[in-house]
Amino acid sequence: MRPGPLWEYEGRAQGRGARAIAGIDEAGRGPLAGPVVAAAVILDAADPIAGLNDSKQLSEKTRERLFTEIHTRARAVGVGIVHAGEIDRINILQATILAMTQAVERLSAGGVEADYLLLDALTLSALPLPQEGIIGGDGKSASIAAASIVAKVTRDRIMVAYNDNFPGYGFAVHKGYPTRAHREALSRLGPCPIHRRSFRGVA
Repeated sequence: MRPGPLWEYEGRAQGRGARAIAGIDEAGRGPLAGPVVAAAVILDAADPIAGLNDSKQLSEKTRERLFTEIHTRARAVGVGIVHAGEIDRINILQATILAMTQAVERLSAGGVEADYLLLDALTLSALPLPQEGIIGGDGKSASIAAASIVAKVTRDRIMVAYNDNFPGYGFAVHKGYPTRAHREALSRLGPCPIHRRSFRGVA
């Protein structure tokens, strides 16, 4: 079943026999602070969610609404989080792959085991599952779009909470990205425990 244009890749996977197709995406590869967060989402093709798109193309209000809807209506949602210290230890690409792998593994907590993976550009060689890396996948696949929303909202909420723990940096506003205000705060205050010291401009 293909309920809309963003279901083309899911439809192809179903045609190959897949029955639990997980879309996977991350948020937070570029920031100077905070974790990288990945989400894996298995949608219900019989209950398509309207309005899914790349999280960067949606307003915060729309992301928040869809975040709740995805958690209510998806067959399963898994989230993986890798914090700044681990990012510094293994590098951001490996941390992203680790967070994505965690997200897929945690789908089983929702009672569903993925049998096919759709990812935004990357592949997860550590997981023995058929998978497909799609360039710009968060704008081409409903499942990846849903994962991008879950990852983005989860990470934004984490950074807002960090704003209270580490005042003065403006984490609630820029979410750790290298904005001018963030760089000025870094120059004034120096790095805090959630900064990625391996990133240029932090140490």
